Amino acid sequence: MSGALAPFRLTRSDLSDPYSVYRRYRQADPVHLASDAWHLFRHEDVSRALTDRRLGRSAATAHEGGSPPPPRIPGDFPHLTRTVANWMVFLDPPRHTRIRALVAKAFTPKVVEGLRPRIRVLAADLADEFTAALHRDGSVDLVDVFAAPLPIQVISELLGVPRELRTWFRARAVGLQQATSTRTARAADAYAVADRAARELDEYFRSELAARHGTGRVDGERDLIAGMMAADDNGEQPPLSDDELAGTFVHLLTAGHETTTNLLAKGLLALLRHPDQLALLRARPELMPGAAEELIRYDSPVQTVSRWAYADAGFGPRTVRRGDRVVLVLGSANRDPERFAAPDRLDLTRDARRHCGFGLGIHYCLGAALARAEAETALAELLRVLPESTTVDQPVCYADDLVFHGPSSLVLRAGNQAARISHLSR
Repeated sequence: MSGALAPFRLTRSDLSDPYSVYRRYRQADPVHLASDAWHLFRHEDVSRALTDRRLGRSAATAHEGGSPPPPRIPGDFPHLTRTVANWMVFLDPPRHTRIRALVAKAFTPKVVEGLRPRIRVLAADLADEFTAALHRDGSVDLVDVFAAPLPIQVISELLGVPRELRTWFRARAVGLQQATSTRTARAADAYAVADRAARELDEYFRSELAARHGTGRVDGERDLIAGMMAADDNGEQPPLSDDELAGTFVHLLTAGHETTTNLLAKGLLALLRHPDQLALLRARPELMPGAAEELIRYDSPVQTVSRWAYADAGFGPRTVRRGDRVVLVLGSANRDPERFAAPDRLDLTRDARRHCGFGLGIHYCLGAALARAEAETALAELLRVLPESTTVDQPVCYADDLVFHGPSSLVLRAGNQAARISHLSR
């Protein structure tokens, strides 16, 4: 236990609003030692930890020469273990640098900007389906009808996934995400579900690689798979293995799915809970780029990330020792009044840059530009069709996950009654 506070943990009831819990720790014990890890709550400490090379992603490196660390994935789940072992989010240089550089060559800002018209078409179609269902049935789940389908459609376009396979891909992406630490603690079969999804996705991408090698379709024009294969063939570095390529494609699929789903759902929920800001955005649509940044800061789709200490490192008055696990609470950092004035207030005119919602340093989210494009376009399309009388059913049901944080459903109703939303301190 640290200070006067119990070891940090969130109950299910805290998931809908973790920020009051964060506030207590940020004020009383901002560098907090719980039973199995340090937790950093201040923006200054979190932002420094994200860029500090003394902290890395490998438990094995942190424990080198000492007691072996527990495996990231316990038990016999070979497909999940192999897939995750090639995700750049879990890698340190030089492997991280090599894979990230390859993705960056194919996944350029030009590629993202070129996707915006297509994102607009996809979002407009889903928005029209959403409003039709809302008027027909009187209520509709935004997550099911809009926030979850859009990101999987966009990332499928990027990866060249045929339209008829997108429902299948969405189900496998959801299955793979059952391997997050919170969900495995609450579902006995979570690793088995994730392992099956990893196997099926791995088989799909390996078949794509084999087919493209056989036909020569690696000119970088068709999709991100072709672009990465073309970049990998330039001879500047040894080519990536099929394990590395397939694992990277699975990573891009999953990383671009649930986080953006949560961003869209929580973004609209925040606007509905703050009708003055919603009215402002309707009146001044040019605010949308800055509004998207503020919505990410205000209620981040990823709330925590973890690191391992490769050497002793000081944070405030405390010292994190080599081998220690460190949890960076991004959601708390983004509500730190030392960095953002009145941080619990949603203010779409605020300069929200340097929030930690996309991370910082070498692991800064490679898909940040795509997430911004999706958020700006999707929210604009939702505001185009959303009745001003829209209300939110309560309670909002959140997934049992603090890392990928967001509603598992968000039921909206069309009506003239006052919005039935909670007055949580958010």
